[in-house]
Amino acid sequence: MNKNIVIAMWSGPRNLSTALMRSFGNRKDVTNVLDEPFYASYLLSTDKDHPMKEEVIKSQLNDIEDVKNLCIKSNIGITYQKHMTHHILDKDFSWLNTLCNCFLIRNPEMVVKSFMKSWKDGDFEDIGFKQQYDIFNYVKNNLDENPVIIDASKLRCNPERVLKKFCKLVGIGWDLNMLQWSSGIKNYDGVWASHWYPSVMNSTSFEPEEIKEITLSDNERRIVEKAMPIYEELNQYSI
Repeated sequence: MNKNIVIAMWSGPRNLSTALMRSFGNRKDVTNVLDEPFYASYLLSTDKDHPMKEEVIKSQLNDIEDVKNLCIKSNIGITYQKHMTHHILDKDFSWLNTLCNCFLIRNPEMVVKSFMKSWKDGDFEDIGFKQQYDIFNYVKNNLDENPVIIDASKLRCNPERVLKKFCKLVGIGWDLNMLQWSSGIKNYDGVWASHWYPSVMNSTSFEPEEIKEITLSDNERRIVEKAMPIYEELNQYSI
């Protein structure tokens, strides 16, 4: 079993990524958690008018090279990094070479509907599917022929089965604490948690997915149609 490992979980927004961060943050052997470390550098580079923009920029390192160095830093125990793929604007992915790169995906219909409720001006580039696909292909072609992919719906349906399999594949022990956590803000949460994480702050475990019909606007449907082929390809490899 790996005693020292840096798990970089590559996700888009509204993918259950914060709940998964809670799950890993509750492990006994996780000594460091990074919540979206490239967010401030992304906002500075793009000038996107996100909620709490100034607070985010002030709260983090915002030079891209400094953030990369932070992410590849070795620590004792397990480091868990929650990454938003659309935050990565630099196409040089070589800094990923020492990380255990994994992927969290979700049906784009669910992603887009949820994301637009939090930020109505979002577009295809803001949900990270293309960037996730680029990172996945770099990892698959250069580092790991079988990078681990978690599908959010499968995770919610059977969290113990999916997480046990994940742990085995990346070479870490199973920890029952991954299935439940305390509610509220965590010390590793980004300053933006109050805006983006309200439902997760009240959660204590992965909750079963509600089966309901999703009605999309024309603009939301346009975004979904661009993202769906990427999701369908990656989902073939999900555990």
